Amino acid sequence: MTFPDRSEEKATANVTLMPDRYPQYDLFVCDVADAVLKDVMPMMEHPFYSLSKKPETAIRRYEHKGNWVEITPSVKGLATIYDKDILIYCISQVMAKLRAGEKVSKRVRIISRDLLMFTNRSTSGREYKALINALDRLQGTVIRTNIITGDEEQTEGFGLIDASAIKRKYGLDGRLLWCEVVLSDWVFNAIQHNEVLTLNRDYFRLSKPIDKRLYELARKHCGSQKEWKVSVSILHKKTGSKGEEKKLRKSIRAFAKSNHLPDYLVSFDTRTDTVTFTSRETVQFLDGPNPQKKWDFHLPSTAYKAARKAAPRWDVYYLEQEWRAWLSKENINPRNPERHFEKFCKSWDKQRMNT
Repeated sequence: MTFPDRSEEKATANVTLMPDRYPQYDLFVCDVADAVLKDVMPMMEHPFYSLSKKPETAIRRYEHKGNWVEITPSVKGLATIYDKDILIYCISQVMAKLRAGEKVSKRVRIISRDLLMFTNRSTSGREYKALINALDRLQGTVIRTNIITGDEEQTEGFGLIDASAIKRKYGLDGRLLWCEVVLSDWVFNAIQHNEVLTLNRDYFRLSKPIDKRLYELARKHCGSQKEWKVSVSILHKKTGSKGEEKKLRKSIRAFAKSNHLPDYLVSFDTRTDTVTFTSRETVQFLDGPNPQKKWDFHLPSTAYKAARKAAPRWDVYYLEQEWRAWLSKENINPRNPERHFEKFCKSWDKQRMNT
């Protein structure tokens, strides 16, 4: 069983997005895949998580431009893309504390009910049982890599989490109350260096594993660019799908028709066998009253480095979205976008110092 339980999948087979059970939650920070590898060889480049409903027990190895990753599953199978929801939740909690100026550690307590609500899941007994299995897979999946997080290279084997503990209510029902997760040094280093991205809450409303994976790839590769083009063959490799390429083409055609992927439009050129992901935010700016594309400029990597220094408590990609939206609203065309963005971040952080 994967986390979360997919008992609703048959009922939602023809639905692009599952219902939002708990609309009170806001946008959250942190995609663990991008968090751990962002500035060097992002984990998005390699499919660390299984997209299969059946346990995967084969060892995976990927190499790209001098970086390599080897993933060894436990006897319970490789950690799944649904198991990763736990890490997203943990990183979100740590980031929230960092922004509030609180001390953080690798040990994160999870209130089970909060986690299930956060990930848009029901709070049935089956979901609690699936949570326990997910923790076992996360801890049992062993990673070996030469990819750097923060300023450290860790080549010895490590789990996605180092340990977990579970507290259960005593009695016949045995209801799960809370869990504690100890994040690996590799993941925690990335959090401390603010190597994170902001995800759209609708990520948890995507009903299929391939949908989630495509969103991750689009989020990583588009970044501040207006679009990302990729061949189906390369996209197939990046997804980690065990199915044939023709199955992925079918999924892409469905995406292009429904266009339900959060934050990105999807188009498929059958002539060149190329998929294009286009940022909806960028489309919004370009389709405005001003056709001169005033806000369609690229920020260099130095701009994000300066922004992190100016606003260390915040996700710079979230701030970039806010900045670009503000420029559009106020009809401002900065002469020096890099410097202007840095000042915006500094002002944003100062005004929200006590939040």
